[in-house]
Formats: sequence, structure tokens, C-alpha cells
Amino acid sequence: PYGFSSIEKFLTGARSIDQHFHSAPFESNIPVLLGLLSVWNVSFLGYPARAILPYTQALEKLAPHIQQVSMESNGKGVSIDGVRLPFEAGEIDFGEPGTNGQHSFYQLIHQGRVIPCDFIGIVKSQQPVYLKDEVVNNHDELMSNFFAQPDALAYGKTPEQLQSENVAPHLTFTGNRPSLSLLLPSLDAYRIGQLLAIYEHRI
Repeated sequence: PYGFSSIEKFLTGARSIDQHFHSAPFESNIPVLLGLLSVWNVSFLGYPARAILPYTQALEKLAPHIQQVSMESNGKGVSIDGVRLPFEAGEIDFGEPGTNGQHSFYQLIHQGRVIPCDFIGIVKSQQPVYLKDEVVNNHDELMSNFFAQPDALAYGKTPEQLQSENVAPHLTFTGNRPSLSLLLPSLDAYRIGQLLAIYEHRI
């Protein structure tokens, strides 16, 4: 639903993160920690891109929005004094909702270039679908993927593990690839306000 009450909840959610950002100590400050991870991944480890992967179709426009805000704000090559930076700054942001991405670029993320990933999950579905004779609903399956992908990126699979599972050896992947997970209790106006404020303060 649209209207003043929804906008008010959205702004209240954003304000809660504004307050957290301004008052929480750095070691527990979510936007600060995420920003430091971005600097570490881009400027120190040399990973130029970041994938934003919400596991809900309702956030299909999140990645393009963050792409514009982040790359426009942090896509600088010179300091405020006009001096060329001696390091890379800013990330190449892209992304898709979870299963769309799984069938388009996750192969590269698991086996090709190292691309830090932001996984965004929702505990309570907006519209769970239960099919006849299915044990779990569509959201449960989606969330299984949400939890499995960061795990696979972290730990990988060796050829020996694949052999013991009777899986082709060319499906091996190294693991040790950075990702983070944000898990929201629900996707309402308040939480969307929080999510956008987290990313804006991170930038």
C-alpha cells in the first residue's frame, strides 16, 4: 500500500539507521563495517566489482539503484585537491535477484573472477506459494539457496569431494571468496528504509 503512512514508516526506518550510524561505535556500526569491507576489497585486495544479490523479486531494482548511487559518488579518480589517487577507488556494482543471478553469472562468481557478494534475504515472505504435494513453499526453497551460496563461496569443493559425491571434476570451485549476508525479518516500508540507509551511509 502507498500513501503517507507507508512513507512515514519508510522514513522512520531510514532514520533508525541514521541514528545507528551516528551513535554506534565503529566496531558495531553496520554501515562503517560495510564501508571498510568495500575499501578493503577494492583498494587493498584489488577486487574491482561487487554483486548485490537480493533473494526477493520485490528488490529487483535495488542493484541498479545502488549502482547509480555508489558509482556516481565513489567513482572518483582524484582527491578533492585534484591530485590523482594512488589507489583504485569505488566498485563496479551490479546484481540481480537471487535465482535470476544464479542462472546468469554465479558460475563466474564461483569459478572465475573473485567478486565480493552482498546477499540480502528476507525471513518472512510477502507472498508464499504452496504447491500441491510440495513439502516446502517457494520461499523456503529460495532461502535454502540464500544460505547455500555464501557457504559454497566460503568453502568451495575439491575434486576429491566431488569424486566422493559422484560429481564431474570440472565442477570444482576453490572457495575462499568474500561475501556478506544481510537478513531482514520482513520486507515492509520500514525495512526498505533501513536497507537503503545502510547502503547510503556505506557509500
